[in-house]
Amino acid sequence: MPEYEITMSFKLIDTESEYNEFDVNIWKWTAALELIKRLDIIGDSRVREMSRNAAGVKVDAEEAHLIGRTIIETVLPSLGPGRRIFADGTVTDKPDDGTFYGDPSEQWKNYSVSTEWLRDFADFCLRSNGFRIF
Repeated sequence: MPEYEITMSFKLIDTESEYNEFDVNIWKWTAALELIKRLDIIGDSRVREMSRNAAGVKVDAEEAHLIGRTIIETVLPSLGPGRRIFADGTVTDKPDDGTFYGDPSEQWKNYSVSTEWLRDFADFCLRSNGFRIF
């Protein structure tokens, strides 16, 4: 029987330039949204909307730039290079080895973002004129 890869991805597209976009999978996006929520940049109800794939939710330029600046100024310095932050806020220096954790007590381990990914996401936010989430 053939194997099928089921992926759920998000595409963040600049509101003024379709050539400025950022692709992200569900595992990273979930962790990023939890971080944004903890940083109190965007409220809980908007974060829930942003978690919906292909909904076209808009993040305006001011919000996008605030996300980018806050990640660069407060998160990255405290996270440090070569580390990851999980959706629950815990940090590890162990690289993501691609293991899927199916046991309910370990599923939180599926959702994380690395320092490098956060830097790329913050750069996208700062370059954007706001973005829509598809």
